[in-house]
Amino acid sequence: MPVLPLSGETFDVTVPVVVIGAGACGLTAALMVADAGVEVLVLERDAVPQGSTALSSGMIPACETRIQAAAGVSDSIEIMTADILSKAHGETDEDMVRTIVAESGPTIDWLVDQHAIELTLVEGFLYPNHRELRMHAPVSRTGADLIGNFSQAAETAGIDIMTEAQVVDLYADDHGMIGGLRLLRPDGTNEKLGCKALILACNGFGGNPEMLARLIPEMTDANYFGHMGNQGEAITWGEELGAATADLGAYQGHGSVAHPHGILISWALMMRGGIQVNREGKRFSNEHLGYSEQGRIVTAQPGSIAWNIFDQRIYDGGLDFEDFRQAIKSDAIRRADTLDDLVAITDLPKDDLLATMADIAALAAGQGKDEFGRDFTTMPGLEAPYYAVKVTGSLFHTQGGLKVNDQAQVMREDGRVLPNLFAGGGAARGVSGPSDWGYLSGNGLLTAVTLGRMAGRAAARLCNGDA
Repeated sequence: MPVLPLSGETFDVTVPVVVIGAGACGLTAALMVADAGVEVLVLERDAVPQGSTALSSGMIPACETRIQAAAGVSDSIEIMTADILSKAHGETDEDMVRTIVAESGPTIDWLVDQHAIELTLVEGFLYPNHRELRMHAPVSRTGADLIGNFSQAAETAGIDIMTEAQVVDLYADDHGMIGGLRLLRPDGTNEKLGCKALILACNGFGGNPEMLARLIPEMTDANYFGHMGNQGEAITWGEELGAATADLGAYQGHGSVAHPHGILISWALMMRGGIQVNREGKRFSNEHLGYSEQGRIVTAQPGSIAWNIFDQRIYDGGLDFEDFRQAIKSDAIRRADTLDDLVAITDLPKDDLLATMADIAALAAGQGKDEFGRDFTTMPGLEAPYYAVKVTGSLFHTQGGLKVNDQAQVMREDGRVLPNLFAGGGAARGVSGPSDWGYLSGNGLLTAVTLGRMAGRAAARLCNGDA
């Protein structure tokens, strides 16, 4: 995946804007370029556009949207910016956070109004550390439907998506100006494409064991729930071009993937009152701090296993999520009519599990304080019948990447920009700070669609001579 000299190279065809990656970021960028009347080509290594977006729960956080206003939600750029910064302990670029947040509302409105992307407000509970209802998702609450909507929008807009097209090399001059690229087809043939602007939307490096071992060693042995195509090409190319990178140790984990079924179990179960226990039948954390850091915490438990325990009220709420319904069909979720049944279906130590259940009942009644700092009085206590699902901790996707400015232009170490290279989503530095604890629910899709739109807008201006 080298960057080769541009001098003397010729290309089979030249397209004004080329986008690498057909996930939410890449297709958002392409829609923006097409809206500006500029020809765009999207290159996707897989046979069907899916990527990390398809594996997500399809939740895009945004503020000051028309969907929020219709639901009577009072949110603002200030509140959402503060929420992101607070979760990241202030260890991220505040100006960039504010820029992305300010872009979020107009992006959602544009996607819904101009491109018929099906999004509704997720109501009934707040995800960890979000002070307002701001998650926008398909009715099914699945990333598969989200990427399906994006693909349909791209088709409607007449955008060409070349699948099974793996980009292997870039061509650039001495100033870092990208002139084109070489892609490899499944039959072994090569094609060279020229471009005036290139947008990197090919996500991070979660599928690259070598980069993972070097940059995020604590998750090397964790279950990887991301897309294996996330090989870090954007970072490799960027570094060869002299681009700056940041927060390469940052990532989104998740503490609730059904084992061994490999189905995401929504963290809404925890936020509505569920708990997690380990193989000793004991709680081991504050489940309301965040599902990203919980991935590492669950992985550290005996056997890298935990059990989610909840009740009928929470089970009924989980039915809003397609993944949860799939988990039921796969028999991942087990029912217990009594506490003794709960012990039997989980095969956890009886005395310890019963003690845990008694402790949380007392906490829900306002008796005592949780040793992990969770407030149990905000939701009803758990009641029979109970449900349980065995889960493991997982790595979803990396959050560090190429530094970009407020136009999604890739920046050099000295602050200058590479002339015609843009990046978004997992290819760019996110807003989650340097580790896993800074990931605020939805940060991945937030930067995917906002930086995608910003990159598409700036690339189109460059091609139209307006930059």
